[in-house]
Amino acid sequence: MRPSCPPYTAAATGQRPASSGLYPVSEGTGPGRSEFLIMGGTILENLKPILQIQHLTHTYSAGTPFQRSAVEDLSFDVYDGEFLGIIGHTGSGKSTLIQHLNGLLKPTSGQVLLEGRDIWAEPKKIRDVRFRVGLVFQYPEHQLFEETVYKDIAFGPGNQGRTGDDLDRCVREAARLAGVRDDQLEKSPFELSGGQKRRVALAGVLAMEPEVLVLDEPTAGLDPAGRENLMANIQDYHRLHGGTIVLVSHSMDEIARNADRILVLKRAHILMEGTPAQVFARSEELMSAGLDVPQITRVALALRDRGLPIDPAVYTVEALERQLLALRKGGTPC
Repeated sequence: MRPSCPPYTAAATGQRPASSGLYPVSEGTGPGRSEFLIMGGTILENLKPILQIQHLTHTYSAGTPFQRSAVEDLSFDVYDGEFLGIIGHTGSGKSTLIQHLNGLLKPTSGQVLLEGRDIWAEPKKIRDVRFRVGLVFQYPEHQLFEETVYKDIAFGPGNQGRTGDDLDRCVREAARLAGVRDDQLEKSPFELSGGQKRRVALAGVLAMEPEVLVLDEPTAGLDPAGRENLMANIQDYHRLHGGTIVLVSHSMDEIARNADRILVLKRAHILMEGTPAQVFARSEELMSAGLDVPQITRVALALRDRGLPIDPAVYTVEALERQLLALRKGGTPC
């Protein structure tokens, strides 16, 4: 274990969300670069990715006049235990990308490695990959079909071969983590509200206990309270189980509050990646690309434009408050 390194620690940026646990940094470039993981301001060695995307390209309607690459030559790693946010315009390739992570789509070229192994090395075992990398689609409530909430949540782990007390434990634990009440388990899922159905669909994936949880716009269409509550449940799951989460969202505020690291897509390519502080430090570049930034970052930019020496990379209310208090006391914001 290495000692804390100020340029990379949470204390140095002062902007990591309170619930955030870890995020990767690199030293050097190329194949010989060193990878480290930040946890609580301490650098841990021997960082290993759980997913590696290598030169991934997916082309629709190949060989026709309508040929189009939704993602093109993408390469990046997803690290064990991190909370990765993926943002980009509609049509940037986000949904196509995440459908490759558990083998719902097969690459036109390139590879997806799960713990160092090509997920398509043995096509007959791709079903096992889907148990290990769980995907919650946008509007997943449209996929509910069982007679009761309990049976719907039990469908996935049942297909894994779980029975009896083990199956019951998976269902009830997943329901609790997703915010589904015990009294709702014997109801028909179609008697529930939209937000409750969303929780049932999430519980159905959590019940399979995936190593990686991939969420495609999980709060789309929910009211503000519903969005906040669902993201709190997802953060609780992340904190309690330490699993890897990949979150796709149009909401910069949602990504800023939850992600350890951000990947920005634009027109099938990676525009930028890094910690929230690194990405939102380039807020003007994001906006010039037609992307949004967190509301608090916009406030910081407006204050800077009015002559205040504010760091526009802030993305939380707490970080901006610290800078303003430092200015009020006659200091320099850090």
